[in-house]
Amino acid sequence: MKQITIIVPSYNPDEKLAQVVNGLREGGFEDILVVNDGSKEECVHHFEEVAQYPEVTVLTHEVNKGKGRGMKTAFSYVLENRPESIGVITVDGDNQHTIKDIKYMAERMIEDPHTVFIGCRNFNDPKVPGRSRFGNKITSFVFTYLLHIPITDTQTGLRGTPKEYLSALINTRGERYEFETEMFFTLKDKGIPFAETTIETVYIEENETSHFHPFRDSWKIYKLIFRYMFKQLFSFLKFAISSILSFLTDYGVYTICLLLLTDRLPDRITLAVAVVAGKVLSSLVNFFLNWKVVFKSNSKFGGVILRYYTLWAVQTACSYGLITLVTMLVGREDSVLVKVLAKPVIDLLLFFLSYKIQKNWVFKRNAKKQDEPSS
Repeated sequence: MKQITIIVPSYNPDEKLAQVVNGLREGGFEDILVVNDGSKEECVHHFEEVAQYPEVTVLTHEVNKGKGRGMKTAFSYVLENRPESIGVITVDGDNQHTIKDIKYMAERMIEDPHTVFIGCRNFNDPKVPGRSRFGNKITSFVFTYLLHIPITDTQTGLRGTPKEYLSALINTRGERYEFETEMFFTLKDKGIPFAETTIETVYIEENETSHFHPFRDSWKIYKLIFRYMFKQLFSFLKFAISSILSFLTDYGVYTICLLLLTDRLPDRITLAVAVVAGKVLSSLVNFFLNWKVVFKSNSKFGGVILRYYTLWAVQTACSYGLITLVTMLVGREDSVLVKVLAKPVIDLLLFFLSYKIQKNWVFKRNAKKQDEPSS
């Protein structure tokens, strides 16, 4: 397993840290990064013990900075010192991840080096403590149905991340446990593919050695969820304002063309000219607003504008076709009033579909580029 770097963040560990490291060594892993996140002096000997192994490198924070910062420290180290590594697997230091599951995740990463793998536990298992079962099910519901991030275990510590995405995660907000939540927002926003792998559900001593504070850390996580939901709403509102400005341009040109060309050209040609002229001018307004203000895409201009106008052509054809269909259904193909009234209704329906397509395809952010922290 030379291609995979194992990361073990640890704070005030006990003898289980050595058990985890020895299990990884026996499992064939040859590059293990253990992060001492400012542990107490009486716990340092556990790090000194594992540091004696040639497969192990210990990284140290002088003070406790949190699990998220520990993971970021290790990510940076991999980028700077492990050119041969294809990716990392983060493993908790309390021996709750089996070597079998870790090795399986490593094999999946080698087979598919462009996908993030998330090790997910079965929360219907009776071994899961009640507080963990309830909390994870609620959070999973929120992620899947409200945020549209399909994940069944939002707090799992077993995650396999290809090296190409580490820069994006280093620049993700969150220093403590909330980082593991923010990670999912980064995956969604940057279009990074991820998949779940089922892992054995292990809870030792009812998870009493966990440093997760049920109220404090849960509040931090849900605060992030609310902020992310607000961010998505704000993004949609910006898109709506951009679309309104574009629509006013489109509708104005469309109406003027109908008034000027009706009775001078055949009805269908007049309609086609009005629809296309409005769409061309409004699309220029819409494109630059969405590219630079709404989605702030970091993709190259050529690719963005090609995707945008592919969507624009399809949307224009749909608008023309649906307006024509409406005038035919009401038997008023020559009526300017019917065409004027039909357009805003039809374009409103296309608006919601267009938002999803523009966000997830047209202006999709390039995850491989170095970005500023998510806001």
